Amino acid sequence: MPTHPVQSILIRDSRDDDLPAIHAIYAYHVLNSTGTFEIEAPGIDDMAQRRADVLKNGFPWLVAEIGGQVAGYAYANLFRVRPAYRNTVENSIYIDEQLRGRGIGRVLLTALLERCEQLGCRQVLAVIGDSANTGSIALHSACGFRFAGTLRSSGWKFERWLDTVIMQKELGAGDRTPPNR
Repeated sequence: MPTHPVQSILIRDSRDDDLPAIHAIYAYHVLNSTGTFEIEAPGIDDMAQRRADVLKNGFPWLVAEIGGQVAGYAYANLFRVRPAYRNTVENSIYIDEQLRGRGIGRVLLTALLERCEQLGCRQVLAVIGDSANTGSIALHSACGFRFAGTLRSSGWKFERWLDTVIMQKELGAGDRTPPNR
């Protein structure tokens, strides 16, 4: 896996024409990794609807672009729909497999966290598939997330039980003041 950093990473809001690349990146992870517990890759229409739901909820769906190509994407969405959770979001991040290990994830996740803080979010949760997913755990740790717990043997994929790791990052004033939304 390459380890040299990539220059000129553009982080921007996703667009409709990014969906084929977003779909391809996610489909790879569904079919080849335990970072997501989906078993079958969703279709491009499903991915478009997921993106539309995130945007409808007022949250960012960002892409990392290198040389005009989508290298990865990240988004935040409601952790739960009940009103008491309105200041807590869950993040998701996926990087093109050919470009992992080059710092794209850190730049992308940092931008996502900044956007979430600007929206008034106070807590971000990472629900990481597979306790052996050291890349995602290390990325979230590097971006200030702390370990919050492990749900042991909570998923079944590739003919084995997998854990779910929960990590958490406080944004802004966190729980030291009441929310403003």
